[in-house]
Amino acid sequence: MNDARAGRFHGVGVGPGDPELITLKAARLIAAADVVAYHSGVGKRSNARRIAAGLIPATAVEEELVYPVTVGTTDHPGGYEGALADFYEESAARLAAHLDAGRDVVLLAEGDPLFYGSYMYMHDRLAERYAAEIVPGVPAYAAAAVATATPLVRQTDVLTVLPGTLPEAELARRLADTDGAVIMKLGRTFPAVRRALATAGRIDHALYVERASMPEERWLPVDEVDPATVPYFSLIVVTGDSRNGRRSRTASATPAPGTGAEQSEPSAGPAELLVVGLGPGPGEWLTPEANAALASVDHVVGYRAYVDRVPQRAGLARHASGNTVEVDRARFALGLARDGERVAVVSGGDAGVFGMAAAVFEAAEDPAYADVPVRVLPGVSAVQAVAARAGAPIGADFAVVSLSDRLKPWQVVERRLRAVAEADLVLAVYNPASRSRTTQVAEARRVLLEHRGPGTVVVVGRDIGRPGETLTVTTLGDLRPETIDMKCLLLVGASATRVTPSGRVWTPRWVAS
Repeated sequence: MNDARAGRFHGVGVGPGDPELITLKAARLIAAADVVAYHSGVGKRSNARRIAAGLIPATAVEEELVYPVTVGTTDHPGGYEGALADFYEESAARLAAHLDAGRDVVLLAEGDPLFYGSYMYMHDRLAERYAAEIVPGVPAYAAAAVATATPLVRQTDVLTVLPGTLPEAELARRLADTDGAVIMKLGRTFPAVRRALATAGRIDHALYVERASMPEERWLPVDEVDPATVPYFSLIVVTGDSRNGRRSRTASATPAPGTGAEQSEPSAGPAELLVVGLGPGPGEWLTPEANAALASVDHVVGYRAYVDRVPQRAGLARHASGNTVEVDRARFALGLARDGERVAVVSGGDAGVFGMAAAVFEAAEDPAYADVPVRVLPGVSAVQAVAARAGAPIGADFAVVSLSDRLKPWQVVERRLRAVAEADLVLAVYNPASRSRTTQVAEARRVLLEHRGPGTVVVVGRDIGRPGETLTVTTLGDLRPETIDMKCLLLVGASATRVTPSGRVWTPRWVAS
């Protein structure tokens, strides 16, 4: 509980650089402060203090919080993160001493206090103990847009703010997936950021702005910037797609006039639509054929998690959408291909195993797409990946069943489980559970135990091929349904399936008569 005798803590945004952009409220609080605090780098003046200098009263105590390190190299035993954590704790203690003495503290923040600001680390440590007030400030990217007189986004454009410290490939992907963008934290990251802009096909609409709203302000196209001259107080603005006349990257449910495939220029005829299986996750499990196909198309369409796995490159438009709209995205892709665009529809694993291939053929029954040729490229399936990790559990006859009842009644699923169990086949179980389907694994286990012994071998593969993958060998009797989620694939052995002393699972090819 806050002590009524303690001082008040204010996080005050002072804007991007021009003192005239300080708000009236911020100016009033600074002028009345008992203590004015601000961050600075080693051997550097505080830019926040420079902006607010004309408002700081002569009677105010000034607390300069000097970062011990501003790059990732330090001899601190906890490394860079440890050095900063200690610094924030020490800084909070210094400010707390003033607040406990009943003095009001104003902590200056460049731009806005909660937008990549140092203030937030003090807020985390002090706001629960003292009365705290935050005053917003004009963010640097707003001043940068004004400096270039360039509207960032219009109408339904999406604006994304990105740190330039992201890995280059990830930055390129995110730039390709948004309309307008702001890239912060440049400096040493600038060469990688420029390459990412080129890869995403966005460099022609990218403007570099340095020291926005300050007397030294300048801006120029990113391609004309000397990387050696880029200071910390710089950023890049990328204008939105409607400004540039570019087609939206997001697949709508059914392409509507003005937003979808029919905007393409007329072509000589429909192009072949490729349906590509990406495999379970690792790049080495992507087939050379699939890799070549992805390098040849101009559009990639699919569920967002799968589209995100396709490397970004210049000229590639990405159309991502959510789950459960498979036929809608198939129609969108078919519409692009019908108009002569080179398109790949992507699926995880193998596109023909509970993937997008069937949805594409379902949508292609519409006479509007009768002339669009469709080619399916196989991929490594999840059942193959889990089986390989386990040993050879599907070395003999096996069946594959999805527990999802979104497209078929549960009664059908249950009937098929009984048929597989009675036939003594190894069973691969896809889509075992989700946030909205929490009982199917327990129900499937109950049905299988009617025909299989509790000692039947079960393999649970989770995120196989991805970081943090796990493989568990258990039995049908010991299987815990509550531990299974959508990231799992189950292999339920036949009566002949066995486990070696080293824990490898395999099923003999022969069956006793």
